[in-house]
Amino acid sequence: MAQTTILVADDDASIRSLLKQLLADEGFAVLEAATGAEVVEKVKESVPELVIMDIRMPELDGIEALSRVKTINPRTAVLIMTAFGSSNMAIRAMELGAFDYITKPFELDKISHTVKRVLEHLALTAEVEVLRDEISSLVQTERIVGNAPTMQEVYKTIGKVAKSDATVLITGESGTGKELVAEALHYNSNRRSGPMVKVSCAALPESLLEAELFGHEKGSFTGAMTQRRGRFEMADKGTIFLDEIGEMTLPTQTKLLRVLQERRIERIGSSLPIKVDIRVVCATNKDLQRQVEQQKFRDDLFYRLNVINVHMPPLRDRKEDVPALVEHFLAKHRYSATAQPAAISEEALRRLMEYDWPGNVRELENVTERAVVLSRGQIITSRELPFGDHEAGEDEDSGEELPGDRSFFKKSVAQFEKDLIMKALRDATGNRSKAAEMLGIYRRLLYAKIKEYGLEGYPPKGR
Repeated sequence: MAQTTILVADDDASIRSLLKQLLADEGFAVLEAATGAEVVEKVKESVPELVIMDIRMPELDGIEALSRVKTINPRTAVLIMTAFGSSNMAIRAMELGAFDYITKPFELDKISHTVKRVLEHLALTAEVEVLRDEISSLVQTERIVGNAPTMQEVYKTIGKVAKSDATVLITGESGTGKELVAEALHYNSNRRSGPMVKVSCAALPESLLEAELFGHEKGSFTGAMTQRRGRFEMADKGTIFLDEIGEMTLPTQTKLLRVLQERRIERIGSSLPIKVDIRVVCATNKDLQRQVEQQKFRDDLFYRLNVINVHMPPLRDRKEDVPALVEHFLAKHRYSATAQPAAISEEALRRLMEYDWPGNVRELENVTERAVVLSRGQIITSRELPFGDHEAGEDEDSGEELPGDRSFFKKSVAQFEKDLIMKALRDATGNRSKAAEMLGIYRRLLYAKIKEYGLEGYPPKGR
């Protein structure tokens, strides 16, 4: 582990010597400076983690030296020493970014304690920055839910190619999550601090799409009242995502091919080339190879785009992911901002597993959100689902009313259910996860039932 370097700065040699001995005994590498100008030079040369500096220094006072240190390396922590703890200079030092100040005369134990506190803060700050970078990626990639073997292949490919600048073509049916893959590629790349610009190639006619992609000069066509930057310019130092690339017309394909080859664009109405530093990611729900055979898509552009292919499987081919996706969407689409995620019954989940999902993950999300609303955020049953043997509000077997006292039947079933849950909780000594396993139901459903039957404190402690 690298030794921590501390710079001690004071025009009093005896104070420097005292602090150097103290800090060296603590295991730190210690540098010395007698003037403010020397502090600045030592920070440039050695980049110490901490500077302990007197506020009154010759050549360059402590305030100016502090300002320059923070300009050179904002991460370097600075402790100010002053004989006037309440002075305006000490306050100014804190405003300029000093970590803390120590009043003279000082106790050695206090110096040691303060230094440890500063270094703990620096370590924590570094840890937070690392986690922030990791979370920045996770926030994006966790939205791709699923553990099916085909999805594992998707994750592996993303991991292998994200940090390269290789062009990626994402294929798959509508609603499979192609845009989420594009986001994961960007936010796990070295370009994640740059922009991610998205363009739907099917949303605009050819004339407008060209202007949208490449920009235009003022007066270049009717309605071009001002100069406008195109999406490629906006994506400089970042990623451009061209969705539904299979809808692009042949003339626009030709211009796109030129951009990919030269990494330069020309605005409409201008012959001045503009260099762009971009990573290109495309997506399509069409069979581009067949489009090439039918001469609807340029073969040279296809090969230029299809450097790396990521195929998103349809949901019907990975139904084992449906429960995890449902859990994800239940958490995402809460009935209200403060509500707990809704639960789903075994019967309702079975129906979701049996359905073929022609609209893929997007359709499942819409169905889940609808069910949350209809169930008012409580337990989702098959009645809240838009397909199956009945629609919401109808009886299970027919549209006829059941004979007899329906409330008595419901109460009896509810009491039986409550008794079962109480027995499972007793047998599991209050362990809800174990009780859910014994009952053969999801934990979220058990938690909802415990709340419904008022069993939060069951079984009582000691029983």
